Amino acid sequence: MSNTYKSAGVDKEEGYKTIDKIKSAVAETHNKNVLNTLGSFGAFYEIAGYKNPVLVSGTDGVGTKLKIALDSKKYDSIGIDCFAMCANDIVCHGAKPLFFLDYLACGKLDANIAAEIVLGMVEACKDNNCALIGGETAEMPGMYKPGDYDVAGFCVGIVEKEDIIDGSKIKKGNKIIALPSSGFHSNGFSLVRKIFTDFNEEFEGKPLYETLLKPTTLYYQPIRKILEEIKLHGIAHITGGGIIENIPRIIPENLCASIHTSKIRIPSIMLELEKRGGIDRLEMFGTFNMGVGMVVVIDENHAGKVLDLITDSYEIGEITEGLEKIQLI
Repeated sequence: MSNTYKSAGVDKEEGYKTIDKIKSAVAETHNKNVLNTLGSFGAFYEIAGYKNPVLVSGTDGVGTKLKIALDSKKYDSIGIDCFAMCANDIVCHGAKPLFFLDYLACGKLDANIAAEIVLGMVEACKDNNCALIGGETAEMPGMYKPGDYDVAGFCVGIVEKEDIIDGSKIKKGNKIIALPSSGFHSNGFSLVRKIFTDFNEEFEGKPLYETLLKPTTLYYQPIRKILEEIKLHGIAHITGGGIIENIPRIIPENLCASIHTSKIRIPSIMLELEKRGGIDRLEMFGTFNMGVGMVVVIDENHAGKVLDLITDSYEIGEITEGLEKIQLI
């Protein structure tokens, strides 16, 4: 019997099956700006209607949250996570997501699992009016065990140069408003998995994995809604490192984000993790989003308007003078 690629562990036919399962759904994310279809070496996206366009890009994965999805055999939400982690970053600069590409690596490809993951991305792309225009599936026996997958993505957005949001206009007296998270999103799961070892245990009337796998919230639509009415001075996506590491990324020198932690609405699952693990509250705030998925910084005179526009948003702090870019009070 002669050696073949399949005998080495790579099944090209399974890859073709994956394409067949996703191609029609992927095509539904395309608009008139997408100039070709799946199968080309590169993806073409035409830009029009901008005076001085700036492209904003972001790339990310979902970390070890993927392990919980694989163990629980629930794959679709991971695709949403992958898109959200990339798109939410570029939204921080006022950019509209244009297109997204994914990368899926595994030890042995299962077309059904791969399709579920990608179809989650399709769902998220549709929610953000973003085109899924390409991707790569890599079957790598020896690098990954059968049943193991890794997922990453790459998103490109666009913003008029004069409308870029970078925090430079933040000033003393501005208000800091929280947009809630859906849970852990896609950060801190190495610690989550250390404390929670049985994903099938019951938590608040359902299997724990259902709470842990809640997809990362997509923030493009609420941010777009705000920007149609008001100028924002700063936006921060609260990912790895929590508010302690992410809010300072947009704060100018000699200013400080004063955060009233007592105002933050911490999800019950995070309080349960803190209790079981005996984790210090400061460590929690420096690891997890603690219920705050994104913050916006706005002129104090317009804070009420944001609260009216985004009904589940709430104020958590203000900008003060100070050498430290953030303080928890």
